[in-house]
Amino acid sequence: MMQLRSTLAGRIALTAAASVILLFLALPIVVIIVTSFSDNAFAAFPPHAWTLHWYEALFADGSKWPAALSLSALVAALSTVFSLIIGVTAATALTRSELPLRSAVYALVLGPLLIPNIVTALGLFLLFEPASMLGSPLAIALGHTVLASPIAVLILVATLRGIDERLEDAAASMGAGRLTIARRITFPLAAPGMIAAAIFSFITSFDEFYISQFLSSVNTVTLPVQIYNSLTFDIDPSVTAISAILIAFAILALALVALVRWLGSGRQDSLLSVENTAGIAAPGGEAV
Repeated sequence: MMQLRSTLAGRIALTAAASVILLFLALPIVVIIVTSFSDNAFAAFPPHAWTLHWYEALFADGSKWPAALSLSALVAALSTVFSLIIGVTAATALTRSELPLRSAVYALVLGPLLIPNIVTALGLFLLFEPASMLGSPLAIALGHTVLASPIAVLILVATLRGIDERLEDAAASMGAGRLTIARRITFPLAAPGMIAAAIFSFITSFDEFYISQFLSSVNTVTLPVQIYNSLTFDIDPSVTAISAILIAFAILALALVALVRWLGSGRQDSLLSVENTAGIAAPGGEAV
């Protein structure tokens, strides 16, 4: 009985502690969303009255937010494409080839995640400034790729390692070439991971501030830089509205990742079931 009470008390305490931690983590997000509907011009919390004025001001004539939003979307799209190309190539080499010094190469690929972003931003500034590329969306996208591509590599390496290589071996035993195996087996099974890598690469680029600040110009200002400028040089309550929109966008992106992975979770199991039923190949490579 004492053990049961202790277990029950422990569960209650653990649930309470987890609830407090989750509430603490979610509280800033809730404050931003609630404040975005406040009628106070100084973005006070809690609001005394409710309004949608700050959302309407985002897209009013003369607003700087639409240009910053469209530029960030363009840069993030370019960075996502570059990151996927690097991620697929690097992940395939790290998981499907006998690459010399594989651990060292993997550590090198993940290196930008360990270096402070402001240091990376300074290095990119010194690299692009002599080439007169400061303010170019392409330069900003390439800079963001330095941070987004390691995340894509991490996701895709885990995805490819999770694919049962017996499926590829079975296709090869039937005469399929490397490109056919990649096109018909590997990439379809890796599609959920590729979509997740694309989403996280897009979010990483869209939210990046330091590199955008170092590489932007007066005419090319990304959304994080515009938010910083609005908070630094004037008091613009529209910041809370655009922040709430970004929070909603992040939640939808995470929900999309979860949906894609759930839809793709049964695909490999179904293929393995077909393989085992047909007796194509055993784990040791011999025909059953």
